[in-house]
Amino acid sequence: MNKRQALIAAALASVCAASAVTATAADAPKGDKEKCYGIAKAGQNDCAASNGSHSCAGQAKMDNAETEWKYVAKGTCEQAGGKTKAPAK
Repeated sequence: MNKRQALIAAALASVCAASAVTATAADAPKGDKEKCYGIAKAGQNDCAASNGSHSCAGQAKMDNAETEWKYVAKGTCEQAGGKTKAPAK
């Protein structure tokens, strides 16, 4: 591996590490919030699907899928038609 290849590999590793940190931060609840399953619109979920079909926000394929979730104010999930527990696998 020459210097150029090593530099490119280091740059790619840095980008991957930064992406992982961002994904972890996005998964953390802010304030008094809870995960609400079954209310996310297509492309508007907050993070990974509960069934593992994808691992990122904004990848929901359909509206109100039971495996997709969004953060909502604590105590408002069921009023919005969702569930606070992930569906059984």
